[in-house]
Amino acid sequence: MSSTLTETVTSPAPQVVRVADEQESNLPPLPSTEDDPNFQSIARGNRTATLKLRGIPTFKDLYAQRQWMKQHMAAAFRFFGKQGYGEGASGHISMRDPVLKDHFWINPFAKHFSMIKASDLVLVDSDGYVCEGGNQAVINEAGFMIHSEIHKARPDVVAAAHTHGVYGKTWSAFGKPIEMISQDACNLYGKLSVYDDHGGVALAREEGQAIANALGDNMACILQNHGLLTVGNTVDEAAFLFYSLDKACQGQLLAEAAAANGIPKKIIPDHIAQYSAKTAQNPHNLYLEFQPEFELIVEESNGKVLE
Repeated sequence: MSSTLTETVTSPAPQVVRVADEQESNLPPLPSTEDDPNFQSIARGNRTATLKLRGIPTFKDLYAQRQWMKQHMAAAFRFFGKQGYGEGASGHISMRDPVLKDHFWINPFAKHFSMIKASDLVLVDSDGYVCEGGNQAVINEAGFMIHSEIHKARPDVVAAAHTHGVYGKTWSAFGKPIEMISQDACNLYGKLSVYDDHGGVALAREEGQAIANALGDNMACILQNHGLLTVGNTVDEAAFLFYSLDKACQGQLLAEAAAANGIPKKIIPDHIAQYSAKTAQNPHNLYLEFQPEFELIVEESNGKVLE
């Protein structure tokens, strides 16, 4: 297992399928972790400052990067399965491919999150048709309608996650954002929107466009009467943000129940919430937040999730 504080990325080694050193990734570039004081300030190393917090690894071999990304995507699904986010065939995560422009990876239709391996993931083109190079399995049509429009509208988004977790979809019935009632809620401060309409199952491209418009440049969106949607620079970020938002919705529901019985809520002031968000919303930090879960999934599956 990898150590959190290290200069060397020691995540399970991806299988190198093909060397592509001369190609450039079509994924958006990320800031360096070395000169980022906000990111480095969340952990302490040695006195000589040679032991630093690692962030998202970089790759020269794009096919190795693809395999590494798929492994983390499969782990995200298994984590969602552990959280009980699955409901029948509903729920999906998409991830932009680092090699092929306008292609992305998505889960096969009606396969339980807790069973997904990297090799189960499906590669689709910009029109949502299954391509060679991935698992030859059908995908969720509604999932494609939502995610394809998000990826088109947001070139900076690498991954998007949406499920029908019970806390998120229950809070979504109110059609309003969560309040800053906990430090963890500040993970989403200023980056959460609400889609205050509900067009039913998203089988129409217009519904996907409306959701993408409601998301805007935010990290997450509450889909009224539907559930939650999060996006990220990595699939790890999107998965952690989804979990964090779902837990925040759970906390909000409990707080509302207490407030209904006369117990007043205390809201974190904007300037404090913004200060907390400044560090929390760093893409390297949000990636790192998911790594304990990734490592646990790998261990619990005896590495099967990576296959």
